[in-house]
Amino acid sequence: MTHSQKQGLATRSIHGSSFKDAHGSPHTPVYDTTTFAFESTADVLDVVEGRKVGNLYTRYGFNPSIRSVEETLAKLEGADQAWVFSSGMAALSAVFLTHGRDGIVCIGDAYGGTLELLSSQLPMLGIKTRFLLGTQLDQLDAVLNEGAKLVFFETPTNPVLEIFDIRAIAAKAHAHGARVAVDNTFASPVNQNPLEFGADLVIHSATKYLGGHSDLTAGAVMGTEEMAEPIWNWRKNLGSALAPAGASLLARSVRTLAVRVEQQNRSAQHLAEFLAQHHKVGRVLYAGLPDFEGHALAKEQMRGFGGMLSFDVAGGREAASRVADHLKLFTLAPSLGGVESLVTQPCTSTHNGVGAEERARRGISEAMLRLSVGLENIDDLIADLERALDA
Repeated sequence: MTHSQKQGLATRSIHGSSFKDAHGSPHTPVYDTTTFAFESTADVLDVVEGRKVGNLYTRYGFNPSIRSVEETLAKLEGADQAWVFSSGMAALSAVFLTHGRDGIVCIGDAYGGTLELLSSQLPMLGIKTRFLLGTQLDQLDAVLNEGAKLVFFETPTNPVLEIFDIRAIAAKAHAHGARVAVDNTFASPVNQNPLEFGADLVIHSATKYLGGHSDLTAGAVMGTEEMAEPIWNWRKNLGSALAPAGASLLARSVRTLAVRVEQQNRSAQHLAEFLAQHHKVGRVLYAGLPDFEGHALAKEQMRGFGGMLSFDVAGGREAASRVADHLKLFTLAPSLGGVESLVTQPCTSTHNGVGAEERARRGISEAMLRLSVGLENIDDLIADLERALDA
């Protein structure tokens, strides 16, 4: 283990990049340029053929603003390499196109856009996905025997917060010669590092907790050198690298990642406990609650339970809509992970395109509201929820 890997996550968030600005800036500025000059053709060839690390062409990602934040992100997840993308969906697409061509197994629930990509669009390219619910993990061996080489899942999942045993799934996948990619967006590197438990790749919608301020759109993939390297060529030729300005914004945000997420963990725990006792609330889905089904497993593989939670409003879909409409501090909007608290009704937003029958099969009720807990005072957030529930 290197000295930098021994350092705490907050330290790595701030000092994770070795890039030093020529003019003394403490952070890598925006190199808003498409190309970089060389002293000789030999120097160009050294960079192109990988003998030297250098700046060449921004679409390739060979730009100081991009490479700097990638180095930091790799250290946060304990990875050999990180690549940043124009969005989380661009990152997912590159992973699936690189490592999923022999078939993908998607376990549990996932973001609606991910499900659409896997079920509707990748099959047009001949890439097939088998979907297993969390209750169907006993079928994983049989599905892997059919030849799928990539196992993909979120943990916690969106929006039911299901927790999956990364170590157990990775061991089973590896026994069949398959690899494992984990979407770690909901947890963030502060709360969980899937590579430590045997995952081969970690994916983030960096728009969310890594960005943290609802002012950038980005994605990231981190992993072993063997798994990450071939993804780079897909990113290069599909033109989906993150632009330098976005990379600089992401680097700024990552420097405060630890303090933001730790506070969001605490506030989400308070809100979950409040909602669990409210007479107008049905089930509350949050791994920090002792009676949550995945609580024990979450304690084993997570350092914190995250800032996301979901709950059912007594009275069904219309009652849930009324609660969402009456909230003032919780902004009614999709996305998550920012400093401001958000509320969304999955059946009308993130999972509207999934279909009512499939939502029900996945445990996404019509009465469900999903909260992304921000950095407001917890007493104010509780008061806002209490007022809306009683309205």
